[in-house]
Amino acid sequence: MKKIAILLLACAIGFGGCDLFKSKKKDDKKPAVNKRVKPELREENSEVDFQAFVSRLKQAIQAHDVNTLASMMSEDFGYSLNPVKSGDGVFKYWEENNLWPELEAIITTEKFAKKGEYWVAPPQFADESLNYDGYRIGIRRIKGSWKFVYFVNG
Repeated sequence: MKKIAILLLACAIGFGGCDLFKSKKKDDKKPAVNKRVKPELREENSEVDFQAFVSRLKQAIQAHDVNTLASMMSEDFGYSLNPVKSGDGVFKYWEENNLWPELEAIITTEKFAKKGEYWVAPPQFADESLNYDGYRIGIRRIKGSWKFVYFVNG
């Protein structure tokens, strides 16, 4: 009796690992996608100069290289909506409000989406129906060159 139980157990283990009793039907499920972001918003600007600009911007932000960042920003760079602040004082504002980690998180994890004349990250901001009011980055072409034009919240 013990031999039969051991034999049945061995067979169960052996057959459990093979595909003999498994369904032949393939799983045709598509990968999960974020339904909150429209498919067209997941497309990023594929222009080489844009990709190079974003790459340099990421490096400068991660290194907190204010000289490089300043050269990549527009003259009227927006850094606060309430109250409205732009231009000088951005780096001091980021330090005082500990915004470097937020800026770094967005630039390294989010894609950019087109919104009017701007490329924005995260792409949820480009979808008016989502009413996104968190931190966001805006980049736009000014006089033929890409410029970092805002990093605001609200």
